[in-house]
Amino acid sequence: MPKRVADEIAALPEPRGPLRRPCADLSRRVRLLAPLLDHLPASASSSSTPLADALGAARDLLRKTRDGSKIDQAMRGDAFLDEFAGVNRQIHLALDALPYNTFHMPQEVQEQVALVHSQFQRASTRTDPPDTQLSMDLAWALTDNPSDPALLTRISHKLQLHTMADMKNESIALHNMVISTAGEPDGCVDQMSSLLKKLKDCVVTDDHANDALATRSASIKHRSPIIPDEFRCPISLELMQDPVIVSSGQTYERSCIQKWLDSGHKTCPKTQQPLSHTSLTPNFVLKSLISQWCEANGIELPKNKQNSRDKKAAKSSDYDHAGLVSLMNRLRSGNQDEQRAAAGEIRLLAKRNVNNRICIAETGAIPLLVNLLSSSDPRTQEHAVTALLNLSIHENNKASIVDSHAIPKIVEVLKTGSMETRENAAATLFSLSVVDENKVTIGAAGAIPPLINLLCDGSPRGKKDAATAIFNLCIYQGNKVRAVKAGIVIHLMNFLVDPTGGMIDEALSLLSILAGNPEGKIVIAQSEPIPPLVEVIKTGSPRNRENAAAILWLLCSADTEQTLAAKAAGVEDALKELSETGTDRAKRKASSILELMRQANEDSLKGNGH
Repeated sequence: MPKRVADEIAALPEPRGPLRRPCADLSRRVRLLAPLLDHLPASASSSSTPLADALGAARDLLRKTRDGSKIDQAMRGDAFLDEFAGVNRQIHLALDALPYNTFHMPQEVQEQVALVHSQFQRASTRTDPPDTQLSMDLAWALTDNPSDPALLTRISHKLQLHTMADMKNESIALHNMVISTAGEPDGCVDQMSSLLKKLKDCVVTDDHANDALATRSASIKHRSPIIPDEFRCPISLELMQDPVIVSSGQTYERSCIQKWLDSGHKTCPKTQQPLSHTSLTPNFVLKSLISQWCEANGIELPKNKQNSRDKKAAKSSDYDHAGLVSLMNRLRSGNQDEQRAAAGEIRLLAKRNVNNRICIAETGAIPLLVNLLSSSDPRTQEHAVTALLNLSIHENNKASIVDSHAIPKIVEVLKTGSMETRENAAATLFSLSVVDENKVTIGAAGAIPPLINLLCDGSPRGKKDAATAIFNLCIYQGNKVRAVKAGIVIHLMNFLVDPTGGMIDEALSLLSILAGNPEGKIVIAQSEPIPPLVEVIKTGSPRNRENAAAILWLLCSADTEQTLAAKAAGVEDALKELSETGTDRAKRKASSILELMRQANEDSLKGNGH
């Protein structure tokens, strides 16, 4: 059943590896279909429907990506992205064939499903390009040249192969891939195995080496081995437990370098080079190597002195509690450079995984980030709003963001920020507006006019973000009125008249929801809508023809003059064809318009007879 398959997709863990973004996007779109799946009639709920098959294909692809080789996914990125586009296309076509407009669902659900449907349509024809930097790194790492450790570290982070367990899983995935393909896929399994070996040598030794080292350690426990210089903190000269990298590229024990920085120093202790920022980046690779060396030499690292809360945070996030508290102190510092660097670090941490989002919020970051929305530094402002966007992905954080009075400040950023800041502000408002009561709050805070400005003058991505946010906000009737009064209709009509801007899908979706409002219908009728709507009905995509027919029906049912104007524009033949070959909703709307035209023609003949 479609509902069961969607639940299985929702239960999958957060994606990892080079394809985590298309995985997350696909999973998110399927979750947004949940209200539709709850309202499916029995005839559409069986396991043999096109929608069930499409969702099954999505589940299988997500599982394959989860369990598959991350190296293979990086090397054959184009092929995998094509698979994701194909699954998005399959779901789009299944929704095309599903008459969900006839289901007994609230209007808000109908509109949400229509929006998600258009997202699947876009995703089926457009994919993000593979990571160019990762492709270049892989090409170099696969040569016979000695591999740069920094390059291998970069690859391991991109592929999220950090630990011995990750390496073991990757080795198993490669083995299973060879078995399942009865040979070498594309003849490159040797290259993949070679790269895996290099990554193991850089990140963690393989299981055999660990066994050998463990055996040797039993015979040398009585010795006091010499600690390698690279494992010592340059400040304390002691073995590092929590190595971190500063902006100069040098590595120190976290507690030592933090004391140095807290004392007011702005230079690297070892090189005396000025630090461009004071962010501390965990050196996971060195920490792993130190751990292996200690195990091999029978040395037990001292336990970090932290309470149970700290231990929980250290296990579940990329920072321990002390590291997060340090970030919060830097947000409060009043030093613009410190605040910018800390907000940027939180932005990246919140993007990585759900545990980071939970721990960052629990440490009190949200009110501090909201305060930074008023920063005079554009980059700090951008980091703050984007960090809030990433934090808002976790449902429980949405309420915390709203309770911190963030919405008015996000709206202000939307008005005055840089282009990227405005884009991310729009995306943040969309994320928050998923909660129904927030739709009212966001509209009342004055978000609609600046969203319309972004819709008109933003980058292609900014226009899409603005349209999505406006659509979701306009599910609430009061926001439809606000949008109409703010002049959105004329801009949407311009998108129809000049479709080269690539916004015709969004324009029709928005016009269809606005036309259901009395004020919206009047303003649309006054903007000479018939010619562009007729053109879409004649030549548009199935979904756009459907929306155009729905808008035209709302106009014609309220005003006979619009009906006569549509008839004069020569739309009848296109409507007859649509009534036979369109989607179910398009068929109904086309038939209804044709009936209105027939009645108008009869009334006109009667009038002439008198």
